[in-house]
Amino acid sequence: MTIVPFVDLRAQARDLHDEFHEVFESVTSRAAYTMGPELKEFEAAFAAFCGCECAVGVSSGTDAVKLALLGANVRPGDEVFVPANTFIATAEAVSHVGAVPVFVDCLEETALMDAAALEAAAAEHEGSATAVIPVHLYGQPCDMDAIQEVADRHGLAVVEDACQAHGATYKGRPCGSMGVTAAFSFYPGKNLGALGDGGAVTTNSAELAERLRLLRNHGQADKYTHTLIGYCDRLHNLQAALLSVKLARLAGWNEARRAAAERYARTLQAIAGVRPIGRSDDATPVFHLYVVRLLGRSAAFRDAVRERLVEAGVESGIHYPVPLHLQPAYAHLGYRPGDFPVAERLAAEILSLPMFPEITEEQQDHVASALAAALH
Repeated sequence: MTIVPFVDLRAQARDLHDEFHEVFESVTSRAAYTMGPELKEFEAAFAAFCGCECAVGVSSGTDAVKLALLGANVRPGDEVFVPANTFIATAEAVSHVGAVPVFVDCLEETALMDAAALEAAAAEHEGSATAVIPVHLYGQPCDMDAIQEVADRHGLAVVEDACQAHGATYKGRPCGSMGVTAAFSFYPGKNLGALGDGGAVTTNSAELAERLRLLRNHGQADKYTHTLIGYCDRLHNLQAALLSVKLARLAGWNEARRAAAERYARTLQAIAGVRPIGRSDDATPVFHLYVVRLLGRSAAFRDAVRERLVEAGVESGIHYPVPLHLQPAYAHLGYRPGDFPVAERLAAEILSLPMFPEITEEQQDHVASALAAALH
């Protein structure tokens, strides 16, 4: 039976084995584990890749969002607009800096933050909200012009969550280059993934980047001289060196993902009731995830389809089955079912299909045929 994993990290590891071994030997032979040249080299290369002046390597994507918010001067008690349809880490980071997430509904076609909904929320929270986090979900860029217009009208700092969008562009501008700050994740399954957790904050302000470098390393300017109360949020040398090896291949891997997405789109046209999440003509996505909707279906139906896919050797995912306003962790905010109907509807219908640069046409054909059989 053909087996199609949801993501195949082993394929990349096999291809990069020799280079990884060289990196490991270089770093371990010098015992250069923390705050060394590999980190600086990766930060410079990643900033160039993102079309930014500066990149600051940190310990995870969640910490990247946290530090990006601090860089945008978000303070305890501030309100920050967050899409209801995203991973909880986006909202967690808001909570970690003492601010309050205010959720916003998404667009039906793209599942991304709805600028009109943001406008309504910003008007309602005028004076108490200080920032907005557009999430480039699934590797699809948000409508940044529309979001920036709302932000400018209401005095909001734009903090991009580009944790799933390494290399995606909006009107030719790279994700991570359009906000005051932006956050990236290097979790292993991301388009650019470390061998463990990792992240980065990008910005076009050298002054702000220097402050973030202090914050990630206990506020330390010189050894045992601490100018800020900081955190232990460092990206270590070994991970930075491994990421540099992978960064050199990222553009090619993203092209392979786009080609796979086009094959999926052609193949899935023949399956009634299945529609891929839409994309904007202004965007060049990188398809961190390939998400489809089972139109008009329930979560229970979707879950039964997933079980049949497993029987056919196909792994799948759901990103994300519970919108943030309905998560138990945020029950204290007082949201109720029905508050964000688009996000709730999508949460019941969405299904993430296998997607990785090395996926073959044979594997994709098997996914499509297994999905058609599971549905009917």
